[in-house]
Amino acid sequence: MLMPKRTKYRRPHRVSYEGKAKGNTQIDFGEFGLKASEGAWITARQIEASRIAMTRYMKRMGQVWIRIYPHLAKTKKPLEVRMGSGKGSPEEWVAVVKQGQVIFEVAGVSEEIAKEALRLAAHKLPIKTKFIYKEESGDSKWCMQNTSVRWTPKIFWMKLKT
Repeated sequence: MLMPKRTKYRRPHRVSYEGKAKGNTQIDFGEFGLKASEGAWITARQIEASRIAMTRYMKRMGQVWIRIYPHLAKTKKPLEVRMGSGKGSPEEWVAVVKQGQVIFEVAGVSEEIAKEALRLAAHKLPIKTKFIYKEESGDSKWCMQNTSVRWTPKIFWMKLKT
């Protein structure tokens, strides 16, 4: 299972998963991907279960990239313990996933196989996700889905002139 070799602090503060992701929002390595539609903490066990489901369906063909990593230790106090006496011990490792972040990428298989493999992986995760793919031109900068440029008639006519 995924976990850091060492950390600076054994019991860190909780990191918020609210809001939109700043980076890791586009496909960088593969052809198809799975994007988070909401934020959550995803445990190392859930990531591993998703990876196994994908690779089994793809029959170990193609490549899979896991774009998230569980850096955050989640602590838990034992059952029937009174309040106080410090923070609990680390129980599991989680990845902080925000809305719009790419979780998995796949390459080297057809779109049908990738779509089904990522669907099976999405069932193992506690969040809503969507299937995305890279544009044929390779540059998705001007694709309406991935751009943050606001389309006005002036920009549109400037693009037509060039």
